[in-house]
Amino acid sequence: MKTPLLSILAAASLAACAPTANTPVATAPAATTAPAPPDYRAQADQFLTAYNAEYVRLYTASSEAEWRSNTHIVPGDTANAGATTRANQRMAAFTGSTDNIRKLRELLEHQADLSEIQVKQLQTALYNAANNPQTVADVVKRRIGAEAAQTEKLYGFDYKYAGKSVTTNDLDELLRNENNPRKRQAVWEASKAIGPTLKDGLLNLRDLRNQTVQALGYPDYFTYQASDYGLSRDEMMALVRQINTELRPLYRELHTYARYELAKKYKVKQVPDYLPAHWLPNRWGQDWGSMVDVKGLNLDAVLAKKGAEWQVKQGERFYQSLGFPALPASFYEKSSLYPLPKDAAYKKNNHASAWHLDLNNDLRSLMSVEANTEWYETSHHELGHIFYYQTYTNPDVPPLLRQGANRAYHEAIGSMMGLAAKQKPFLAGLGLIDPKVKTDETQQLLKEALSYVVFIPFASGVMSEWENSFYGDQLPADQLNAKWWALSKQYQGIEPPTARGENYLDAATKTHINDDPAQYYDYALSYVILFQLHDHIAKNILKQDPHATNYYGNKEVGDFLRDIMRPGSSRDWRVVLKEKTGEDLSARAMVDYFQPLMTYLKAQNKGRKYTM
Repeated sequence: MKTPLLSILAAASLAACAPTANTPVATAPAATTAPAPPDYRAQADQFLTAYNAEYVRLYTASSEAEWRSNTHIVPGDTANAGATTRANQRMAAFTGSTDNIRKLRELLEHQADLSEIQVKQLQTALYNAANNPQTVADVVKRRIGAEAAQTEKLYGFDYKYAGKSVTTNDLDELLRNENNPRKRQAVWEASKAIGPTLKDGLLNLRDLRNQTVQALGYPDYFTYQASDYGLSRDEMMALVRQINTELRPLYRELHTYARYELAKKYKVKQVPDYLPAHWLPNRWGQDWGSMVDVKGLNLDAVLAKKGAEWQVKQGERFYQSLGFPALPASFYEKSSLYPLPKDAAYKKNNHASAWHLDLNNDLRSLMSVEANTEWYETSHHELGHIFYYQTYTNPDVPPLLRQGANRAYHEAIGSMMGLAAKQKPFLAGLGLIDPKVKTDETQQLLKEALSYVVFIPFASGVMSEWENSFYGDQLPADQLNAKWWALSKQYQGIEPPTARGENYLDAATKTHINDDPAQYYDYALSYVILFQLHDHIAKNILKQDPHATNYYGNKEVGDFLRDIMRPGSSRDWRVVLKEKTGEDLSARAMVDYFQPLMTYLKAQNKGRKYTM
């Protein structure tokens, strides 16, 4: 608050004495001295220095607890879970503390007096606070409890197929390989059986999530998540709709191709106008890549001889060849990179992930690397995250801003390096394949399109539209499933095999709807950014065909990537993208990459009926 000005008034007094020889001299009023205005920049510095220190301390404790919970799972032992809960609660209490919220708001009222990086930190801290505001501590506590209960239902569900308990991995495997449509339908329906048990919990979570962020002025949870990109809810939806529109012509060809090819595969004479959901090799129709098998690029045999450790070390050598520094020795000492021994008395989470435990140099990865093609790509992807962490851990980036330029950038960098490491010239350069090996490049491109392109209408279409409606429009409880299938038909051209009434909740069978809410567009945007960056590297730095690149050893590629990675989130992601690629976010590069496939698809689809 501003201090009121003080004024000193001096009065001159005249003596009423007998005249003297001296002429009286009037005394001048004392000068008025205004106090110095408040130094808001110094106040912000003082606050942020203390905030960052406590934030790092609690973040590290929380990360360490989470790491133990993921790497040392002992059935029946609740010690790790309890420690993790307590650490996360302490973190939530700090980030959402009433005092911190008040001080953050006060300082942000004087943005004009602050530096750009101070404002960015204060805004990030206030964004973090909105997910745990202690101004509504009871709501936050109930939300955390409800999320834990929902997760328990989600991962504790007993899926049944043909009278036996099965895992989701079993169901996925059956959908990839089963050729009998009747059995496929039974498998697909089994995969959706969990929906009804999650409905009440999800409706409760919607209310609690919305109430949590409304305490800090956000109208709904979807708007809150979109604001992390500096976008309003409407702006985010306009962006994802634009991406869908740009890719629609290619998706239309893929959709027509898949309808006719799958009808042939399942010996169905009448080709349906829309794809029956149970025909596709994925529970949500988000990836059709396994429809195509490309001979000549399977690395399993050669990688098996090299071993799992070679893959991780070779991944590091790739990044070092681009000019990145070596990883600290602690990365290999503290990470959990390989499967546990068969006689281990504990388990671990086998889902690959990268960790920045202390927002400094404690970098770790949790993987279960085996010597095969899938883990070869995954190792390069996860190391992309690790080198991103390492690059923005520098004195110019405060701990609060040590994160991706936006949530999608981290995935984009990792996925791009995974893509680059599987291109033919790169593999030939490493001696993993014979440079003269014959591969069907059209089929390779088709397989990639059935993964990358097919994913977009699901991620930025169905998922984003449904959650936008669910949180932002308070989608009525008796319209949840109808909305889901209307969107599936509109964006993916997919229909359920039988009527799916409101006794089901097929949206909730997707994990992210429950425990990673209102941000699935991250993945769609990451694919778009991936192709924009790869397109620029291939054409402007390497001068190579984007379908056949070799990044290895090119320091200019490394400089380009480090310029993007170094600022973390301290610079606006849109400015960074425009500066580095010369264009705004757009599916243009992705469309260009798959353009050679259009000729093939149009030839295949000649005389076929288009329904999208």
